[in-house]
Parts: sequence; structure tokens; C-alpha cells
Amino acid sequence: MALFSKKDHYIRINPNRSRREEPQAKPEVPDELFSKCPACKRMIYQKELGQEKMCHYCSYAFRIGACQRLALTVDTDSFEELFAGLETTNPLDFPDYLEKLALVRQKTGLDEAVLTGRAKIMEQDVALGIMDASFIMASMGTVVGEKITRLFEYALEESLPVVLFTASGGARMQEGIMSLMQMAKVSAAVKRHSNAGLFYLTILTDPTTGGVTASFAMQGDVILAEPQALVGFAGRRVIESTVREQLPDDFQRAEFLQEHGFIDAIVKRQELRETIGFLVRLHGGKR
Repeated sequence: MALFSKKDHYIRINPNRSRREEPQAKPEVPDELFSKCPACKRMIYQKELGQEKMCHYCSYAFRIGACQRLALTVDTDSFEELFAGLETTNPLDFPDYLEKLALVRQKTGLDEAVLTGRAKIMEQDVALGIMDASFIMASMGTVVGEKITRLFEYALEESLPVVLFTASGGARMQEGIMSLMQMAKVSAAVKRHSNAGLFYLTILTDPTTGGVTASFAMQGDVILAEPQALVGFAGRRVIESTVREQLPDDFQRAEFLQEHGFIDAIVKRQELRETIGFLVRLHGGKR
């Protein structure tokens, strides 16, 4: 006890320092300064991603919105939006569904999970569709199916090729069987377009899953994909529990699908515009 009673002998106090100093503010790192690559898990300085938003370590293409995709893909001032303003009537009376849609519309500036229109890509006229994962994970509802169906019908009337960027988490659960019916509906429109000898190009982006993969995403005459894009029908854990096997680490990635013959080529984002223009021209576009 004597040790503690004589603490003044071995504890020195600086008289120039206040006993209660204000805590210093900790340095803060600004939000969104760095991003973690979902594929290789490395931290990347945002400015190093570039306009194309690609990981320079593994070439993973980060998810981008429909407007960003337009800026990277189409010729300047060539895009004309079609079929805007379509809205669901909430066929199943799902609670708070319409309110959720209103909030997502306000946040994204889109009316639905797919943007459709007519545009020029490398001076090639195309009917263009871009699915946006920021809109309820680009889930396939009745309006999504209607807009894509109308896009193919418009392309058939105008004798245009269709270029479709796919992204989706699958069918929209709030619309139940009405959502699943869009698979057959769009597929029928794709077939009519194909019967007329017109070209259909799909570009699979991260993620393209569920009913979209099981229908129109895999029906293109040529199927491209961005590097490291997740493409599949059922989820990895569902498949593993069904087949009772450990799947490869790259299972359902674009590289795995190309190796097994499901897609034709993997194209880096900065090369997509020229590749699309070349393929459209090769399949009957402007020379």
C-alpha cells in the first residue's frame, strides 16, 4: 500500500499541460475515395478506375447506371428514348410496392429497370436496351418485359438490329407469375425478329441471373460479356446444396462460361463500343 501512497515520487506531471485537454479530431477519409473490387478484393483509388470504371488488377467492370452506359456507348446526341412512362399497376396488390417504385424512380431518374430507345453506335443504327441494376437490381417485372418486347417489335418494323445490355437479379417477386411470364413474351418477340433475318447482340454485365439468363439474355446471335461478370440462373449456394459438390471458385463468372462455350467473347469495357459497331456492320449494318 505504501507504493500507491507515494505515487508523487514516481509519477511526473507536466505543469504546462492541462489535465483535461479537448480530444483532437481524428483525421477522416472522405467517403467513396476508395473502392473494393468485388472480384479480386483489392482496394482501388477511385480516380484509378477511370471513366470506364474498371479494376486495373483483374479487369472487373464495376456496375454502372444506364446513363453512364449511354455516355460510353452511343454516338453523341444520337439516343432517342422509346416507350418511356410505362408503369405497373401492381397486379398482385403487393404491400408498399408502388411506394417503393416511386422512391427508386426518384433516386435513379429512370422510370423502370430498363432504358430503351434508338441510337447510333459507331454510325450504326440500332435499337438499344440497357438494364440498370440500381433499379431494384434490374428485376424483371411486367413493365421491363413490355419495354423489351416493344423494342424488338420496333426493331422488326424498322429493320434494325437490337443491342441489349443485360443485368438482373431475376424475376421481380412483387409481381409473381406475371413477372415469369415475361420470359416467354420477350422470347417470342426475339424469335419474330430473328425470323426476319435481323441481328441481335447481347452484352452480359454483372450480374445477369435468374429468368433473364434463362431467356432473352442467352438468345443473342452473338453473346458478349464484360470481364468477371456474374452470369447464371440459380445461386451458387442453391446449386451446391442440390448437387452436393463444391463448385469451382470462378463458377458462373464470364471466363468460366466462355471456357464452356456459353458466350462468344469477353470484351473490356473500353473496347465495347468499337466491337459493337464492328459486329453490327458485319451483320448487315451500314458499310
